[in-house]
Amino acid sequence: MLSVFRRFIRSKFGAFAALIFLGIIAAAFIMGDITSGKFGSSLGGGETAAKAGGSRLTMTELQDRVQRVFENARRSNPGLQIGDFLAQGGAAQVYDQLVASMTLKEYASDQKVHISKRLVDAQIAQIPAFQDAAGNFSQENFRQLLLRERITEQALRDDISREILERQMLAPLGLGVKLTDSMVLPYASLLLEARQGTIALVPATAFKDIADPTDAQLGDFYRKNAARYTIPEQRRIRYAVIDAERFAQAAQPTDAEIAGYYNQNKAAYAAKESRSFEQLILPTEAGAKAIADQVKGGKSLAGAAQSAGLSVSELKDQSREALASAASAAVANAGFAAKQGELVGPLRGSLGWVLLRVTTVSTTPARALAAVRDEIVTTLRAQKEKRLLNDFTGKIEDQIANGGSFEEVVKDNGLKLETTPFLVSSGKQVEDVAYQVPADVKPLLAPVFGMSQDDDAQLVPIVADKRYALTAPGDIQAAAPPPLAKVKPLVAMQYKLAQGNEKAKALAEQIRAKVAKGMKLDEAVAAAGVALPKPQVVGGRRADIMRDGQRPPAEVAMLFTMATNSVKTLPAGQDRGYFVVQLNGIKRGDAGSDKALVNQVRDQLSEVVGQEYGQQFERAVEKELGVRRNANAVAGVQRALANANSGGQ
Repeated sequence: MLSVFRRFIRSKFGAFAALIFLGIIAAAFIMGDITSGKFGSSLGGGETAAKAGGSRLTMTELQDRVQRVFENARRSNPGLQIGDFLAQGGAAQVYDQLVASMTLKEYASDQKVHISKRLVDAQIAQIPAFQDAAGNFSQENFRQLLLRERITEQALRDDISREILERQMLAPLGLGVKLTDSMVLPYASLLLEARQGTIALVPATAFKDIADPTDAQLGDFYRKNAARYTIPEQRRIRYAVIDAERFAQAAQPTDAEIAGYYNQNKAAYAAKESRSFEQLILPTEAGAKAIADQVKGGKSLAGAAQSAGLSVSELKDQSREALASAASAAVANAGFAAKQGELVGPLRGSLGWVLLRVTTVSTTPARALAAVRDEIVTTLRAQKEKRLLNDFTGKIEDQIANGGSFEEVVKDNGLKLETTPFLVSSGKQVEDVAYQVPADVKPLLAPVFGMSQDDDAQLVPIVADKRYALTAPGDIQAAAPPPLAKVKPLVAMQYKLAQGNEKAKALAEQIRAKVAKGMKLDEAVAAAGVALPKPQVVGGRRADIMRDGQRPPAEVAMLFTMATNSVKTLPAGQDRGYFVVQLNGIKRGDAGSDKALVNQVRDQLSEVVGQEYGQQFERAVEKELGVRRNANAVAGVQRALANANSGGQ
């Protein structure tokens, strides 16, 4: 369940980058200055979680950051529960990373290391969410996304500066790591090791004698397993759409505006001439003249060039300005003065001596105002709609900033209020599996599920510069299991499955004990007294079953942790039964002759060793600066989040 989170924070080198750039924009959900929305700040804001030099991490900052990491992980995995997140060490991971970040920042300050504003600007410009359709940085997208995610520009810049600083200080520590063959070979040989085993399954469904549960048994089972049935938090989304079409009438340009635009852009509507050329560039004037003489003697430019071991290039649909920029003004003037088919040159160009032959001449006549009126109207109307839309949304933002409520702003501006049914963060509806979230609502899911009920409404772009929505959460249902009556048949089935799983566990242990004493696994299964699937023989090389990073099933992976002829039991998971796993044999691998594999493993181990160097450096700096940690910080944050999140989300 925490695989998404583990990928975010798998290594120290990747940890900070992950924390900085998670979500829809860099640091969108985990910036330290974002106040806790849903959970609140139940810890003392002034209490110190850690201190390094002149910097300190407060308990509130730690709690907010842990919350944001959890919320972002849950966006990718809506079934993620806060209890699972904390039990897997999520809070401790974030705490260690924040302390390391603060420590390295203090160390860099002592060493006079500084990250320039230009470097941060370059990093921001590379973030895709801040770019327009052409891939260029958009100030409007930048402003809208920061507003939507409740992040100040300075907070974003601070975190990006820290990420760059950490990357610059830690990455060089892993450079130049060189591991010897004697160190790498054992690990490479492990990949070539082959194992074979026999696996038997004792399924929970094999036991047919399990009685239906009483109401008391069912209720007790449901209470103990409430997390299994918990429905994630559900919210109604309130929103009002603002579309540029709202301003279609007001954006209609006047005759004066149309004429003014035409006069300002007369050059675009004037008569134009474009030409295509064959071009040959030579390094010397003498060489160019020799080719020109051959052309004047009747050869084609391409033929004359070919006889000299050269080839012409084609210039398609060139304007005079484009040709002048590519060659020179003199070349362009001569090229546009010649007739079609004529040879021009040799003339001095920017890259050498140029010969041109005019192949085609295309003339576009001037276009009168009447001919381009519709085109100008479309352009001006789009410009005015965009300006009016920006003015209108700016007014709405000002109203919100001045304390206007969602309802007041909607009413004052004549907007249509719409409300969705209860939705989970993925947009699904629990009561109606066929429900399809409207297109206008999809962009609102992440921002609204990141807000608390008393947060100000947000203006969220649906289609940038064309369509926006003013949105806020409506009713919120905390994550909780549904009433037992609604899921009683499912719970009854899973109760019986759990009872069957206990019997499967006992029977699997009996089979294991018999096999450990010398009985063959298939014989022990046949003598179990219950109809069981036939044991299967499985095996292969470690490298093959884990190819491309894919993890094999747990019962197969277990073979690579066992001693020869040993036998173990393993739960199948989710009350499905138990496996009995017997390792039959091991064939050792030897990668001594596989240099490619050895070098591949060397590269992987070098990266791991480099990361270890970085971690050792962090610990040394922490010791040097006398960093003080609050031993109760993580436990305190875990209690606060668990208590404030008692619904189980």
